[in-house]
Amino acid sequence: MRITNLLRTPAEKLSIGRKSTSGLPPGTLVYTGRPRDSRDVTVHHTTYDADTVRTATTVNGQPARGVEGKVDWFDLRGLDRVELVAEYGQRFGIHPLALEDILDVYQRPKIEIYDDSVLIIVKAFAFDETTRKLSIEQVSIFLSEELVLTFQEDETDLFEEVRNRIASGGGRVRRQGADYLAYALLDNIADRYFSVLDKIEGVLDGLEDTIMREPELSTKARLHEVRLSLLTLRKSVTPLRELANRFGDNDSPLITEDTAVYIRDLRDHIIQITDLVETYRDITNGLYDLYVSEISFRMNQVMQTLTVVSTIFIPLSFLVGVYGMNFEYIPELQHRYGYFVLWAVMLSIIGGMLVYFRRHKWL
Repeated sequence: MRITNLLRTPAEKLSIGRKSTSGLPPGTLVYTGRPRDSRDVTVHHTTYDADTVRTATTVNGQPARGVEGKVDWFDLRGLDRVELVAEYGQRFGIHPLALEDILDVYQRPKIEIYDDSVLIIVKAFAFDETTRKLSIEQVSIFLSEELVLTFQEDETDLFEEVRNRIASGGGRVRRQGADYLAYALLDNIADRYFSVLDKIEGVLDGLEDTIMREPELSTKARLHEVRLSLLTLRKSVTPLRELANRFGDNDSPLITEDTAVYIRDLRDHIIQITDLVETYRDITNGLYDLYVSEISFRMNQVMQTLTVVSTIFIPLSFLVGVYGMNFEYIPELQHRYGYFVLWAVMLSIIGGMLVYFRRHKWL
């Protein structure tokens, strides 16, 4: 198993990306994610059964199984230290190709089922309503006999709720095996999808109000940002349906029938998430069309107003032009009230045209 040296200069670190493994033999371990300030990996180890639970948090902790007969959960936060990930892979029998997928953060969500283990790779999302930015983090879940390993790309703990349920003894996690823990972790990520979609719905509602009230040029940019976020979500959610189907319907001895029931429920949640993503994409496209229509309508109003003003001043310009001609004999010039009569005629024309426009609902 090969491990590439990740001690690079800042310029080289910025070049790490999707193509960093090009030309390397299969099984070569390269972390393709964004570099962090620290290469230290936080390892949270939880060992539990129905009666007891023990937790320990270390930095760059070495892999060591707990008491036999209990569920072991190793949660690694940070993938920068590739040699440490490789040690966990060797200790717990993770296939080199699976380790390569774990370190490749551009991996498509998928599930790999082996004779004695299961590897699940999914994407976790967070959405900032203020900046309308969607952040992505790859999460890998490795399931084996009485063992679960999770690999998180960032230091943020995505599974705090599950960890609290284990610590408090509430729910079914403590009474079930490692397969149920893997399900609970997936369900936690699915709940985050619902949370992200709720925030996107709130942003879309605000954009709709803005478009109907006073659309601006920045509104188009905000709609585009939301559309890109939904496109990213769609690319990550679509494979989850197949993932849940294979996870719940496989014949692996690691998955009990009791847990399979909950996995089928998770599959229903994923279908709901997929439908919501498609619905919000349609809403976003509809809002974009509404924005274009509203801008066109307001532009038409401006053009209509300018046309009305021009139409009003055309006859006035004609009269002023005639009245200002330098003829020697112009009867109106000798009329005592000719100037005031002219103003009365012009104001009458203005009033008459305004009434005409109003009756035809042009104003």
